Amino acid sequence: MALMDFIRKQFIDIIQWTETGDGTLAWRFPMAEMEIQNGASLTVRESQVAVFVNEGQVADVFGPGMYKLTTQTLPVLTYLKNWDKLFESPFKSDVYFFSTRQQLDQKWGTPQPITIRDKDFGAVRLRAFGNYAFRISDPKAFHTNISGTRDIYSVADLDGQLRGLVLQNISNAIAGSGLPFLDLAANQIMFADALAKQLQPEFEKLGIQLESLTVQSVSLPEELQKILDQKIGMGMVGNDMGKFMQYQTAQAIPRFAEGGGGGSGIAGDAMGLGAGVALGQVLAQNLQAGLQGGANSAAAAGTAPAAPVGVKPEDVMATLEKLGELKSKGILTQEEFDAKKAELLKKLV
Repeated sequence: MALMDFIRKQFIDIIQWTETGDGTLAWRFPMAEMEIQNGASLTVRESQVAVFVNEGQVADVFGPGMYKLTTQTLPVLTYLKNWDKLFESPFKSDVYFFSTRQQLDQKWGTPQPITIRDKDFGAVRLRAFGNYAFRISDPKAFHTNISGTRDIYSVADLDGQLRGLVLQNISNAIAGSGLPFLDLAANQIMFADALAKQLQPEFEKLGIQLESLTVQSVSLPEELQKILDQKIGMGMVGNDMGKFMQYQTAQAIPRFAEGGGGGSGIAGDAMGLGAGVALGQVLAQNLQAGLQGGANSAAAAGTAPAAPVGVKPEDVMATLEKLGELKSKGILTQEEFDAKKAELLKKLV
């Protein structure tokens, strides 16, 4: 009886894999010195794929289901081993199971700020992080390129490679999107879509599919973040010159308060900006008063309205210089600057 038990253990008649939920991507069925019985049962559960490998060459691939292993169900292996259709002997073959379910909440991030090229700013240094999900889509390619003959290959074994691919492709994603970085940074869904589109072909080379990717945070250098905040504020006021002056004054007041009322450092800068903004408001008010006064006098005297007074050329030039500084910092576009310049120059006529 002991001898019969020993002989029986040398043949496998049931092949299956029950996942343990430990992040295993590929698992080799333990063969040792055993052989597979002809007519053995193969069970492949949902979210699994089984692959038979003969002498290092991928043969038959089985999706979810229950199979009786014969020459009819193993056509590639039968061809590779030159079996005839009536072959019924036990046989040797490596069997690998692959998990095809989604691997969720995989983290990615920039350990150090990375430099990217941008059409607006030339170069930008940023930090970003998020998560992604993937699954094995091509077990044959995954076995050939990644897991190989290892008994177990896990998500942790692949983690470093995938995170490296994400970081490597951030710059290409931004460049390929054709959008300025500020637009992508302000819309993280758009940023994630651009990055996922760039990464998909790279993942497919490994036999895996990128199911989803999120960008949860983008951290910019302080000076660039200030410009972004100012552009958002300008978007709220549009091209209204009065609102623009009010917005800039509101931005300058807190900086002046932080300086304690002095005339140097941050406070001095705030005073300079506030003075330029206030000057613009005074110019607008004087122009409006002059036009109204001239119109009223003309109506009373029955003559043409007099030219407006109180607008000095040097005041207009000072305001233009301040607007030029805002344009150079990226707060105003060239079109916005030209429009405001034309508006101010009209006041000298």
